[in-house]
Amino acid sequence: MTQAYSETVQTAREYYNSEDADNFYFHVWGGEDIHIGLYEREDEPIGVASRRTVERMADHLPPLNANSRILDIGSGYGGAARYLAERFGCNVTALNLSEKENERNREMSQAAGLASRITVVDGSFEDIPLEDASVDAVWSQDAILHSGQRERVIAEVARVLKPGGHFIFTDPMESGRCSQGDLEPVLARIHLDTLGSPDFYKKTAIANGLEFVEWLDKTDQLIRHYSRVREELLSQRAILTKGISETYIDRMATGLSNWVTAGQRGCLAWGILHFKKS
Repeated sequence: MTQAYSETVQTAREYYNSEDADNFYFHVWGGEDIHIGLYEREDEPIGVASRRTVERMADHLPPLNANSRILDIGSGYGGAARYLAERFGCNVTALNLSEKENERNREMSQAAGLASRITVVDGSFEDIPLEDASVDAVWSQDAILHSGQRERVIAEVARVLKPGGHFIFTDPMESGRCSQGDLEPVLARIHLDTLGSPDFYKKTAIANGLEFVEWLDKTDQLIRHYSRVREELLSQRAILTKGISETYIDRMATGLSNWVTAGQRGCLAWGILHFKKS
C-alpha cells in the first residue's frame, strides 16, 4: 500500500528516488554519509569529512548501550545508523522516504553484519510510525529542511522521545539576515519554499517540551562542503555522465554555486542543534 505524503515530502521522495540523484549522492556527495561534512583540510575527501560529522555528533550523546534505541529521521543510506549501532551496540530505527536509498541501506547493513540491530522503515518524519516515548534519542542530518511542516516534525520527535531523551540534528538553514528573494536560487535547487533557522528550531523545540542544550555554529563548513562537492562533480564529470544526465550535472553545478554564494553573503546557517526532553 502506498503511504500518503505531504506535497513537499512527496517532491523530495521523487527526487531522491531518481537515478540521477541516487548516483550523484552515492558516488559524489559522500557515499554512505550524504550530509555536510566537517573539514580539517580544504582538500579533504568528502567522505572523510562527512563521517567526522557523525563522530562529532555522537560525542554529544549520553552513554548508550544494547538496551538503547535511536531513531534516525531522514536516514539516507544509513551511514550514521551503522556507525551508531557499532559504537554503542544499540538498536537503530532508520526512517527514510526514499525506497531506493532504503534498499541500499538494507544491503549495506546486511553486509556489515548489522541487520539485526538496524530496522529500515519506509516513511516520513511528519508522521513517525512509532509509539509515544519509545526512543532514547532522535538523530537527523540535513533532512528536516525537506519538510513543509517542520513544526509537525519537531512535535513528532518530542512525542516519540522518552523523558530525558536527546534530540540532536543538523540542517541547512537561513540566517535571518537576507530576504526571501536572496534565498530563491538556493531554494530552487531542492524544490523548497522556505528554510528553517536556528531561532525557529529553538522556539519550536521548546514549545514542544524540549530543553535547549547547545547550538554549535559550523556555517563555514557548509560553504566548504558545497564547494568541495561542486569540485568533485566537475572533476569527475566525464565518468559521472555514464550514470547521471548532463542536464542534472549542469543544474547541480549551478545550484551548488548558488549555495556557496549565499553562504558567503551570510544568508545561510548550519551546525549542530541539541535538545533534551524534560
